[in-house]
Amino acid sequence: MFKTTLGRSALMLTSALGALAFAAAANAQEANDSTSLEEIIVTAERRSVNLQDTPVSVGVVAGDQLRAIQGGGDDIISLSGKVPSFYAETTTGRIFPRFYIRGLGNIDFYLGASQPVSIIQDDVVLEHVVLKSNPVFDVQQVEVLRGPQGSLFGRNTTAGIVKFDTIRPSETFQGRASASYGTYGTTTFDGGIGGPIAGDKLMFRVSALYQHRDDWVDNTFAGTSLDGTVTPRKNAMGGFDEKDARLQILAKPTEQLTVLAAAHVRNYEGTSTLFLRNAIKKGSNVVNAPRDSVAYDEAHDNPQAYDTKGASLNVAYDFGGMTLTSISAYETTSGYSRGDTDGGAGANFPVGGVANGFGQSMGQIRDLDQLTQEIRLASNGEDRLKWQVGALYFDSRDTTDFYQRGYFLNTGVAARNPNNWVRLDNLNTSWALFGQVSYKVTDALTITAGARDTYDAKKTRLAKTSLTAAGADTYTGRRFVRLSDEQPSWDLSALYEVNPDLSVYARVAKGFRGPTIQGRSAVFNSDFTTADSETILSWEAGFKSVLLDNSLRLNASAFTYKVSDIQLNGNDANGNGVLFNADEAKAYGMEADAEWRPIANLTLTAGLSLLHSEINDKRVYAQVCALNSVVVCTVKTPTIAIPGAFGTNYFTQIDGQPLPNAPEYNLSFTARYELPVGADGKLFAATDWNKQGYTNFVLYDTAEFYSKGNFEGGLKLGYEGGDGAYEIALFGRNITNEKNLKGVIENYMAAVYNEPRIVGISLSAKLR
Repeated sequence: MFKTTLGRSALMLTSALGALAFAAAANAQEANDSTSLEEIIVTAERRSVNLQDTPVSVGVVAGDQLRAIQGGGDDIISLSGKVPSFYAETTTGRIFPRFYIRGLGNIDFYLGASQPVSIIQDDVVLEHVVLKSNPVFDVQQVEVLRGPQGSLFGRNTTAGIVKFDTIRPSETFQGRASASYGTYGTTTFDGGIGGPIAGDKLMFRVSALYQHRDDWVDNTFAGTSLDGTVTPRKNAMGGFDEKDARLQILAKPTEQLTVLAAAHVRNYEGTSTLFLRNAIKKGSNVVNAPRDSVAYDEAHDNPQAYDTKGASLNVAYDFGGMTLTSISAYETTSGYSRGDTDGGAGANFPVGGVANGFGQSMGQIRDLDQLTQEIRLASNGEDRLKWQVGALYFDSRDTTDFYQRGYFLNTGVAARNPNNWVRLDNLNTSWALFGQVSYKVTDALTITAGARDTYDAKKTRLAKTSLTAAGADTYTGRRFVRLSDEQPSWDLSALYEVNPDLSVYARVAKGFRGPTIQGRSAVFNSDFTTADSETILSWEAGFKSVLLDNSLRLNASAFTYKVSDIQLNGNDANGNGVLFNADEAKAYGMEADAEWRPIANLTLTAGLSLLHSEINDKRVYAQVCALNSVVVCTVKTPTIAIPGAFGTNYFTQIDGQPLPNAPEYNLSFTARYELPVGADGKLFAATDWNKQGYTNFVLYDTAEFYSKGNFEGGLKLGYEGGDGAYEIALFGRNITNEKNLKGVIENYMAAVYNEPRIVGISLSAKLR
């Protein structure tokens, strides 16, 4: 029944695309055979500027480019490696992506974790990790701003920001759609359509995303489950359903006033990350466990589901010499994610003939509400002096529960504890005042300076403790924690135009990430852990150039930074996740982006990033991989043993170690060749590849917990007709089916893999 429904849906989507393609072909424009590259406009400084005139290191991915690499049902993680110095991963499924820029990020999987990479969608900051997973669809452009962006975008941008801009309503009737079907029933539809309602005074755009994948991973465990998980079972997990919609209404009642109202909804159900216990063998970095089967005795097939809604109102009034902009936004979400955290069945790993290593947990957001209000006044025109000032208020509050294994066990099981969960009430408020001024000292030299003062406060209250099965409260830690800080952020840059085709720039910036509270440890009857604010001072210099008669765009930058009191995440003597500050982390490196059109029908792009990072603090030790008081991995530095409540734990220094999930290098390459066919058609072949250097997954040095030389490639072959009005193609993602290690669970020697190979067919069309 489901497959029949899916087939009908695919047929309807195909029919809709066909109709759109026919209409688009009728309005197609003449082909452009030039080798000249198109100008790229970015909003990295909160105003529209040519990329080549921006004194910031910015990586840009156009909407069509992003959709080309998301044909396999990929989510926001697919951007990883496609932009130099940008990396992304997850060990909590599609609802919890983690981002890293120039090596800075956060490996913490706590639902309330803060990240030093901020996500901005249509000028609205998405702070909570679940909100950051909002799918990107009907998007116009993605900008990755590398380095601290605190002056214009606020706290928690010590690494940088990822900025998504969707396609907005237009005065002409326009539409686009793309659909694909591939391996494992992977189905995607991404489209948008809109135009005038009342001439140039009132316009709309409706956008939608649908993604589906069948369950394709078997659960082979044939023993007894203590929580009622049905085993063994074919095709038990691995699938997902993503349904999203957005409506935008743009009103221009007068020449001076513009009002953009937007609302979006998300419904997601899927599978949390699958850990593969003992996939990593001691002394080796080679992983050979199958990707399509697990042996889980608990956790009911690792389900996760979230519902998200949001709305925003962007009002701008042009006074002539200046524009006043107000951006009001509200976001809310609720849902859960549950998983078998040991990555296997305890019965398959006995110790002394007794099943060993049970683990499952669930995080649930009962309700999260985020409210933001920004007001900005900015100069207009192309005068030598440009300026902007503004203020921001941020309020986020949520009620979040954490459940441990005892809660889920069947009645009659000795370890059952229906009270084995906690509830936390979290509140984060922040305000900021900011300004920026840019002055063209000469026709060639422009100086830009920005500053921001930010206050950030966090409160966490333990609303319910984890009681014993008999109802006794044994928790002795704090039940309320409040942290706050006020910090300045600033930047200063200079851009010098050597000639119309070459500019050089230099930038220095200071930013901070606000204090953080982790309350989840209360579920283990351990006290809250906290981390004070971290600050960064970053220096960079680079050039931006257009060469070979505007057929080659080459931009590059070199950077160095120091993060003081860097926030890190590890484990305590009882194995609980803890936050802490280390003295500092230092890094240096470079990144380069190139786009070249050597002939009219061939476009090549390449990106390269190099990075060296290290943590500096001789006082800080991290707990290493130990299970049942035995070190299970190969630690390359000396360890010390400390007795704990659950056995002996082992620790080692992290001084001198690289930042986790910070690739030493990343190399990306794309190529697209087009062969004209007839008056308005072309055959094309496109490919993209990414290779990643040494990447450590943990805070300490081992022979196992890293990747080196990971690579993936994609391929697309097809026909484009009507001068780009429609397209039909065959595609493949991870075409060599590489099995890359992307994360680990240390004590269980468990591996997390990348996505499998997906091949299929895609259709797309544009109406313009």
